[in-house]
Amino acid sequence: MRPSTFSIVALDAATGELGIAVASKFLAVGAAVPWAKAGAGAIATQAWANLSYGPDGLALLEQGAAAEEVVRRLTEADQEREHRQLGVVDRQGNAAAWTGKECFDWAGHRTGRGFTCQGNILTGEAVVAAMAAAFERSSGPLPERLVTALEAGQDEGGDSRGQQSAAIYVVKEKGSYGGWLDRYIDLRVDDHPTPIVELRKLLEMHRLYFGATEPQNLTRLAGNVAKEVQEILRRLGFYDGEITGVYDLRTKEAFRRFCSVENFEERWRDDHFADREILNFMRKRYGVPSGDGR
Repeated sequence: MRPSTFSIVALDAATGELGIAVASKFLAVGAAVPWAKAGAGAIATQAWANLSYGPDGLALLEQGAAAEEVVRRLTEADQEREHRQLGVVDRQGNAAAWTGKECFDWAGHRTGRGFTCQGNILTGEAVVAAMAAAFERSSGPLPERLVTALEAGQDEGGDSRGQQSAAIYVVKEKGSYGGWLDRYIDLRVDDHPTPIVELRKLLEMHRLYFGATEPQNLTRLAGNVAKEVQEILRRLGFYDGEITGVYDLRTKEAFRRFCSVENFEERWRDDHFADREILNFMRKRYGVPSGDGR
């Protein structure tokens, strides 16, 4: 089995984040292709993938080897290199790639400053060209830019066999939950008819649950907003008081318990304001609130 794949490997020079996004007509492609270590580099190994390229390549990157040297050393030591495809970005933003002559058509890659796009068994060269162009013209956080590149590749046809899985893996120093590890974002859609669409949804959910509250994104819990919050909390069994539109201690405690159940502790506030992202979640999931919280 060959994980026919298209992927992008990239560095955000401003934040130091390194990441990979990948999609394939292959089960759980995220379990095989992406490898990265903060402060070292990122790797995508695919086609008839040699998974040892992941740990071995990261070890070379940690030692200070540049992306081009890593590609050369990994492929030179591999007798089956003509069946491999590889993309590497080092911590300096140097990018290099390899597409073996035996990779199934269409197969190829395109590199730029701080990124490399590669794919095999694609509908055509336009897939990687679109990915590269989309990444170069995009702005904002690296994870969103990586998924944007995948979407552009899929719009051009993507994997010629169809769709099945997609993944994004991004690392940064102390980026994990609690700051223990460098694993910042690790999201996978292992088996789905439209995996890239689902991956975008997962990334949005990750931002919702783990993102920080922006000061400009606060809404006062009073009047109609407080009334609507009380209504939904009562309907869900968190609140059994009157619908008054007053954010009193009883309502506050009910709202706190709701936020705890929904894993919104990072966005919970011990005052008379609510993060609009929570209110938007309540509206989409349960039908309220609206009004001033929109």
